[in-house]
Amino acid sequence: MKARLILIRHGLTKWNLEKRYAGFTDLPLSSRGLSQARRLKRRFEGKPIDKIYVSDRKRAIQTARIIFSRRRVKRVAGLREINFGILEGLTYKEILNKHPLIYSRWLNNPFAVAIPRAERLADFKKRVVNAFKSIISLHPQETVAVVCHGGVISIFLNHLMNSKDFWRNIPKAASVTVIEYNSQRARVVLFNDLSHI
Repeated sequence: MKARLILIRHGLTKWNLEKRYAGFTDLPLSSRGLSQARRLKRRFEGKPIDKIYVSDRKRAIQTARIIFSRRRVKRVAGLREINFGILEGLTYKEILNKHPLIYSRWLNNPFAVAIPRAERLADFKKRVVNAFKSIISLHPQETVAVVCHGGVISIFLNHLMNSKDFWRNIPKAASVTVIEYNSQRARVVLFNDLSHI
């Protein structure tokens, strides 16, 4: 029997709307993000889901509470977004003004370039993959929802596809990605779906 992981990216925050790097910072949903979460709730009403996991950041917790209001959710620190270090909270324009060289290098080769005071991408990948392996091992034949972050989903998909293209698989806010898995393999059956929006 196949198991399913339903990966849900949290709704928009004020920083997302302002195009700021939002990683470890604990931000709430914006009014638009709350609206997106309510649409996700309608999408998942009555759908059979065995267990729900969530990042311990406010934006993910709020999204999960709205979608699965009557269900118990388990917080997992390993599902937090990456720490962007000196880029955290800056807009793309501010970064280009303050840190153009390191930013350019990091965009071109994120696994090789370390941002000062940031979590290295390889360490982030290890943390996220370990969190997902733990979840999967506990639910080998169940449907599990995970409410988390764009970078978390992207790095996990990179792991599954054995890819180094971190930027390619970042899903949009409030999107749904579905992975089916068994003991031998995992397969992405839906990516970045926004049909509920």
